[in-house]
Amino acid sequence: MKKFFKLEENNTNISTEVLAGLTTFFAMAYILFVAPSILGTTGMPTQAIFLATIIASAVSTLIMALFANVPYVQAPGLGLATFFSYTVVLQLGFSWQQALALVFLCGLINVTITVTKIRRLIIRSIPEVLQHAIGGGIGIFVAYIGIKNAGFLKFITDQSGISSINGLTYQKSMTHFKSGISSIVSNGSVTPSLINFNQIAPILALAGLAITTYLVIRGFKGAILLGIIITTILGIPLGVTKLDAATGNSLATAFSQLGATFGAAFGSKGMGSLFNDPSRFLLAIMTIFAFSLTDIFDTIGTFIGTGKRTGIFSKQDEQEFFNGHGFKSKMDRSLFSDAIGSVIAAICGTSNVTTFVESASGIGVGGRTGLTSLVASVMFLLSSFLAPLIAVIPDAATAPALIIVGIMMMGAFKNINWSDLEEAIPAFFASVFMALCYSISYGIAAGFIFFIVVKVAKKKFTEIHPMLVVCTCLFILNFVVLAIIE
Repeated sequence: MKKFFKLEENNTNISTEVLAGLTTFFAMAYILFVAPSILGTTGMPTQAIFLATIIASAVSTLIMALFANVPYVQAPGLGLATFFSYTVVLQLGFSWQQALALVFLCGLINVTITVTKIRRLIIRSIPEVLQHAIGGGIGIFVAYIGIKNAGFLKFITDQSGISSINGLTYQKSMTHFKSGISSIVSNGSVTPSLINFNQIAPILALAGLAITTYLVIRGFKGAILLGIIITTILGIPLGVTKLDAATGNSLATAFSQLGATFGAAFGSKGMGSLFNDPSRFLLAIMTIFAFSLTDIFDTIGTFIGTGKRTGIFSKQDEQEFFNGHGFKSKMDRSLFSDAIGSVIAAICGTSNVTTFVESASGIGVGGRTGLTSLVASVMFLLSSFLAPLIAVIPDAATAPALIIVGIMMMGAFKNINWSDLEEAIPAFFASVFMALCYSISYGIAAGFIFFIVVKVAKKKFTEIHPMLVVCTCLFILNFVVLAIIE
C-alpha cells in the first residue's frame, strides 16, 4: 500500500491518510441525505437516489484514488442537483429521465474535452494572480459554507423581495402551498445578519469551533476529525445529535427502487425521447452547455485552489501536464477521473458528480494521496449499511471543521499584491465574489472578465491568453443562456 500510493514520496503515512479520508467523508456526508431530498422533487424515488448517490460517489472516488492517486472525493454536486431539479425538470419541463440523459451527454463532453487536452489549454491560460485568488477564494467559500451550516447567520427578506416559491413566480395572492414550501428565491433585498445565539445548535457549533481551534493550535494529531467527534458527543445530551436520525433509509427498499433509475437515461423516456421535439432541440443543447461549463470550472477551481498550494500537484507534475502526452501527470488523471464521474452518475440515476470542495478538509489534516480517497470511497459503501449512524452527525459538528480548513486555505492571498489594483480587482472577483455568489465557477468567470477589462484598460493585450478570451466569451454566453432558460 505504501508503494502503490507513494506515501513516502508525498511525505505522508497510512494513519494520516485514513484520518484525512474520514474527515473529508464526514464533512460531505450530508450529500447522501440532501441529494434525495432535492432530486426527489422531480418524482424520482428517493430511496433509489440515496443508493445511486452512494454508488456514483464510491465508484468515481475509487477511480480518483486508484487511477489518479490524489486525495479528492467526488459526489453529486449540490448546485448541479438543484439546477437538475428546479430548473431542468420543474421549470424547463424535461422529464427526470431526460434530465439524466442530459447529464450523461454532459459527462461525454467533459471526457472529450479532457482527452483532447482542451482542459489543459484552459488551465495554462489562467494567470498566476488568478490562481492564487482562486485558492484563497475557495478558502473563503469553504469557511462561509461552515458559517452558514453552523447557523451563525440569519437571512432577512420582506414580501417585496421574494421572486419565486417552489420554482413558480411569486404573487401576493399566493398564501397556501399544497405540498409545503421546498424553495424560496429572493432578490438583493435579502440581508444576512448574526443570530442572537438563543438556539442550542449554533451554540454547540460555536463550542465546537472553539474546541477545534484549540486542538489545531495545540497540534493534536487528527485535530479536525477529533473536533467533529467531540462536538457530536456533546450534542447528544443537548438534543442536537439525534440518535434516531435517518431511520427511514432502508437498504432493501433502496435496492428495490434502484431499478427505476438505473439506466433510465437510456430508456424511451430518456435519451429515446430527448430530441423528438424539434422545437426543444436548442433548449436541450443550451442545458447541456450550462451543465458542462459549471462542472468543468468547479473542478478546475478546486484542483488549482487546493492542489498547487499543498504540493499535491508538484512543479514536476505541472511540467508533465503541460508538456507531456497521455495520462502521465496526476493532473491529467485527476481531470479524467472527474470527467468520467458524471457518466457514472447518469447511469446510476443521479445528477452530475463533481470534485467536492470539502475535499479541502481532508487535505487540511494532511491527506496527500489516493489513500485518502480510497478511505472515503469505502466509507461511502459502508454508508449504505451505516446510514443511521452517519446521519446522527449534525451540521454543528462538521461546520467548525469547514471554517478552520477554509481559514488555512486563505494563505494563498499572501501572494497577491492587494495595493496594486491591476491585480486586486480581478483577484477580488475570483475570490471574495466566489463565496458571495456561492459558486466556484461563477467566481472564476467574474475573475476572468475583470482580468480582461483591467488588461484592456492598461493596453496590455499581449498578457491576455487567447484561451482566456474564449473561456470568458463562453461564460458570458452561459449567463445569457441562463437568463433565457430560467
